Amino acid sequence: MTTPMTAMPLTRALARLSPVGLAELVDRAALQTRVDRKYLVPTEALPGLLERVAPHARALDVDGRRTFRYESVYFDTPRLASYHCAAYRRRRRFKVRTRTYVDSAECWLEVKISGARGSITKHRLPYAARDSGTVHPGRDFVDEALARESFAPAGGALDPVLVTDYHRATLLLPATASRVTIDTGLTWRDVDSTLRLPGVAVVETKSASAATPVDRMLWQAGLRPVRISKYATGLAALRLDLPDVPWRRTLRRHFRGTTPSVGTAPTLTHRPEKEASCA
Repeated sequence: MTTPMTAMPLTRALARLSPVGLAELVDRAALQTRVDRKYLVPTEALPGLLERVAPHARALDVDGRRTFRYESVYFDTPRLASYHCAAYRRRRRFKVRTRTYVDSAECWLEVKISGARGSITKHRLPYAARDSGTVHPGRDFVDEALARESFAPAGGALDPVLVTDYHRATLLLPATASRVTIDTGLTWRDVDSTLRLPGVAVVETKSASAATPVDRMLWQAGLRPVRISKYATGLAALRLDLPDVPWRRTLRRHFRGTTPSVGTAPTLTHRPEKEASCA
């Protein structure tokens, strides 16, 4: 995939940061249990943000690359139990997805649990990229992860519902052992259509609990955390029949001016089988 021209200033800004390798990043800030804060930031503001954060941050560098293409496939029950848990603000929620690092073809099956006080716990299983559109080879792992977090087994089908595609840069903030991800070129696809969000980046801080220097810089710039989920908010933007109260402000401000294009994603199918519910 060709790097968009709008990404070039970001690429140059990232190149000015000190590098960090993947092994060191994971060792110092794995943060499988963490607090996430998400911001929607105009892409033209990113180089200035990186310039200010440079004394505090190092950029993930793998073989000279500092931005990486990600593709995630999100799975849900036929009645969208995972989505509705988020839409109705259940205290504890689950999300099931595969994540493919497109540049390396590395793939993981992930179960994310949202718990009390905004904490996130992630369970990961190495996965074959050829199986990214199905949970079948890893279904036992999914059910065991849910049970370990005191969720009832999902039961029945877990079908692919939404595909997201974007480019990500990752920063390490050594002083706080925290991470920041910057996602640009966001695209969502469901069975019927495709939606793109040009000119806006999702900046996410990931820390054990306390705010990071990047949070404080964003606050000083007048930006505050927003309610956004790549799965739930993206699906709500594509399917206007779904409840969208938690993300309505975000949708109106950033998504409603966009027009989904008609298309198909042949790997996304639904089968009416036994339903599951949230814990």
